[in-house]
Amino acid sequence: MKIHWGFVSLLCALPVVAGIAGGWNIEIVTQTLQNISDESTPRPVSICQAVASKPQAIPVVPAAGDPLNKEQVRISFIGHSTYLIETPQGVTIATDYNGYAGDNEPPQVVTMNKAHSSHFTLQPDPAIENVLPGWNPNGGPVDHDLVIGDTYIRNVTTDIRSGFGGREPDANSIFIFEVAGLCIGHLGHLHHELEDRHIAQIGRLDVLMVPIDGGLTIGHEKMSDIVKRLRASVILPMHRRGGSIDAFLKLFGSDFAREFSTDSSMTVTLRDLPKQPTIIVLNGV
Repeated sequence: MKIHWGFVSLLCALPVVAGIAGGWNIEIVTQTLQNISDESTPRPVSICQAVASKPQAIPVVPAAGDPLNKEQVRISFIGHSTYLIETPQGVTIATDYNGYAGDNEPPQVVTMNKAHSSHFTLQPDPAIENVLPGWNPNGGPVDHDLVIGDTYIRNVTTDIRSGFGGREPDANSIFIFEVAGLCIGHLGHLHHELEDRHIAQIGRLDVLMVPIDGGLTIGHEKMSDIVKRLRASVILPMHRRGGSIDAFLKLFGSDFAREFSTDSSMTVTLRDLPKQPTIIVLNGV
């Protein structure tokens, strides 16, 4: 398993949760920090930032389950802020992974954020090949740019709230997954409005996973402003915290469609994206 960004110092970086760590049940790969930050390694090219060429893919063995054609991406709601993304080549990705990714084989990739313990785990399954933290335990921003199979994964860092009304810079990551021509974004545990620089770094989004708790992240009104600004075709709510979803939905006018699915999964293709921005509430949200 590749543990990116030197998790060897994670316990020092997370004193609040150090008592529950109990040690990592993983083999620390000490060279990954050097490999990720190696300036001599060419960066993949983002199709979501209006650049035409596509990164070279690394073949992988397709995952078990219903096969997807080369245009299809399956997205399944697992719980809280965890979605499982399955790509045409069988790459499986669990977002804001807290140790549970459903009754499936361990995903090949997990992303994590540290604002709350329900968004990460200190003991990821050893079978997970790529663990991508949304923060740098050594301080400063974390920078993920990697291609796994047919998927390019990158991140845009934001701040999180810290004690006494302060901020911890670059401690949350918005992860962007570029696959099958689609740009899929996950806001993580977002604590503040996005600046112009964040919007530019994110680029085009076709699918957006957005927290709708209305307080633990940011309020419904500001979150709806972010959704409108990012202009994704498909909006997938997550991180619901009790109550009705109506408080979030009522902030969108008739220019946004709304769908409530009886299924916890959906298949997305670039050619079949809705012409009208659509908020789709998957079963379980």
